[in-house]
Amino acid sequence: MINVPRLDIPDDKYKWWALGVTIIGGFMSILDTSIVNIALPKMMAVFSVDTTKAEWILTAYMLTMGVLQPATGFLCDTLGTRRIYLLSMAIFTVGSALCGIAWSNDSMIAFRVVQAVGGGVIVPVTMTIVYNVFSLKERNLALGIWGISAMVAPAVGPTLSGYLVEYWDWRLIFTINIPIGIVGYFLAALVLRESEIKSVGKFDYFGLITSAVGLFCLLLALTKGQEEGWTSAYILTLFYIACSCLALFITIELYHETPILDLTLFKDRNFSLSMLITFIGTIALYGGVFLMPLFLENLRGYTAMQTGIIMLPASIAAGVTMPLAGRLADKFGAKPVVLAGITILTLGSAPLMMVDMDTSVATIQIILLVRGIGMGLFMMPVSVLGMNNVPISKISRASSLNNVIRQISGSMGIAVLTTILQNRLIFNLAHNAEHINIASQASNNLLAYGEKVFMYAGSVPSAAYTKALALVNSLVQQQSYIFAFDDAFFCLVWITGSCLIFAVWLKSAKHHGGDTPVIME
Repeated sequence: MINVPRLDIPDDKYKWWALGVTIIGGFMSILDTSIVNIALPKMMAVFSVDTTKAEWILTAYMLTMGVLQPATGFLCDTLGTRRIYLLSMAIFTVGSALCGIAWSNDSMIAFRVVQAVGGGVIVPVTMTIVYNVFSLKERNLALGIWGISAMVAPAVGPTLSGYLVEYWDWRLIFTINIPIGIVGYFLAALVLRESEIKSVGKFDYFGLITSAVGLFCLLLALTKGQEEGWTSAYILTLFYIACSCLALFITIELYHETPILDLTLFKDRNFSLSMLITFIGTIALYGGVFLMPLFLENLRGYTAMQTGIIMLPASIAAGVTMPLAGRLADKFGAKPVVLAGITILTLGSAPLMMVDMDTSVATIQIILLVRGIGMGLFMMPVSVLGMNNVPISKISRASSLNNVIRQISGSMGIAVLTTILQNRLIFNLAHNAEHINIASQASNNLLAYGEKVFMYAGSVPSAAYTKALALVNSLVQQQSYIFAFDDAFFCLVWITGSCLIFAVWLKSAKHHGGDTPVIME
């Protein structure tokens, strides 16, 4: 790492400077989880590979992030948050540069792993820094501002990627990180102070190995389950290895003197409930971000860039709401804000169950806007409410645990809703085929009408009948897709609403680690 002399920033202003520079890294890391999706077809053509091989460009990044995050707390405790943040920013920037010059699919996958080594560490480290430098009464506002990156980045990714791929060069989705990463690195080096270095004893090697293997297999199974089949030997084997390794990991962590993930944190009621709500809430977040682009692009025919623009106001609303949620939580307490946010999110999601081809873009944007407000209100306050009971000495471990849960729930949400969407599509196709066929009067009336329209347009009777038959078949498939999406959104609403059951059991937190943040020179 490059040694840069730090600025002499007054203590009362330092925390806001630290928050500002760490937002850069957090935004970059989260952005790269979604920005590559749109460019994947282009990379498939350039590298001459099929979808199965190209998908590893996405999967490798996600798996590497998930495997590394459990060890982040130990690294922060033993090496310091400043040193780890700068190192992760440097690795992420170098990885982005390498991705920009990748010459094959295999080299791109390898360089994405390098990029993820930095990106996977950035988010939990930035959260640790924010918790360390802000006092208890300011954390809601601080996390609300920091959370803007977490909400806006996933929506900006497809829009930015679509623009760069369509009008510039697909490699820019990686190389654009280089100047931002360099500026972010030097700003962080100038501003950040080192945290307290702790002697935490013997490193938990077996815990790291079992968590890495377990999380790798679990995330891979969730990612490939729909493609390979949930009951296939491959997926079942992955789940078996994941469950075995994670069970062994839990046993090791409970008895190790210095575990990489402190599972005893779950003894605290608020922390456990907040992690559970975060788990479900992340499924709701990723589920909406996953389903809506599929609906808009596959059914409505919008481009990726148009879809990103449609969804952008909701992310902006969530970003604007997060700091407001922090202030409301400081004034009225976090629990009422969390309950209000979940309620708004659930009620805002309900109209998605009725979207179809006639639903206007403005209506969809309003629905997503309400969802964004609800998401912005509850996501960060519930994390703060759970973390406020964590002693300062364990903040880095709690932050790592928080991000591991988010990583798993994000993958699980996409996997579950993909399965629901596919199964309901099969069901609806079979159901519609039973009622709309050549023997039904409605089908014959529609065929006759279509045949007349095509004959009027100049087609001969035999060709007109064939075209009318194809039209009816297309309408049946389209309607089946709409019903499948509505069913998936129905499940999403119930998943979201279940957060309320656990949120009502939250209680006012008492802080055991002292109100003064720990900041070292």
